[in-house]
Amino acid sequence: MSTIAVIDYGMGNLRSVSKALEHVAPDLNVVVTDDVSVIRSAERIVFPGVGAMRDCMLELRNRSLVEIIKEVALDRPFLGVCLGMQLLLDYSEENEGTEGLSILPGEVKRFPKPLIDPESETQARLKIPHMGWNQVKQSDHPMWSQIEDQSRFYFVHSYYVVPDSDDEVAATSCYGFEFACALQRDNIFATQFHPEKSQHAGLQLLQNFTQWNGK
Repeated sequence: MSTIAVIDYGMGNLRSVSKALEHVAPDLNVVVTDDVSVIRSAERIVFPGVGAMRDCMLELRNRSLVEIIKEVALDRPFLGVCLGMQLLLDYSEENEGTEGLSILPGEVKRFPKPLIDPESETQARLKIPHMGWNQVKQSDHPMWSQIEDQSRFYFVHSYYVVPDSDDEVAATSCYGFEFACALQRDNIFATQFHPEKSQHAGLQLLQNFTQWNGK
């Protein structure tokens, strides 16, 4: 039986992610783990995350997970979710500057204050964090199979990613301005939104991941 390893470093929405994966792929073995050998032997990797990036990096180092994440991100289907996407980049403005895993080149920036709604005639300010449902404009990628473009996904974040290359943007959303909400490169796909909380569209994305060959 093929295994999906959901990486556990003590700071992720692990139960909801694992339950959603079990729902869409009952024939696969979904394992929540921080065991390096289990992660290395898994055919697919999910890297979730919530919280502060500096704390997450500290936990990854404490659990000796940094190198194995970099290793498995090279050669098998790999899905980053929310902070799990931001951690893949080089650097974040959070906590006065935090180094990431440098798997994807780019940085993570905080939404500016004030953040003005461009569609508001009264220059209304948008709340930070960006929380709730928002439309997602897709690029061409197999992970979007059977998901209608401009489908709505669920977001909770105060920071957004800025990749070095536009070629690695798999989708955008708009909150005050257009920002990258999904990234892709080779066998890596990552989302700022939470597919496990995004009802039908999110479950379809997770199902696509269980069938994607990473190409």
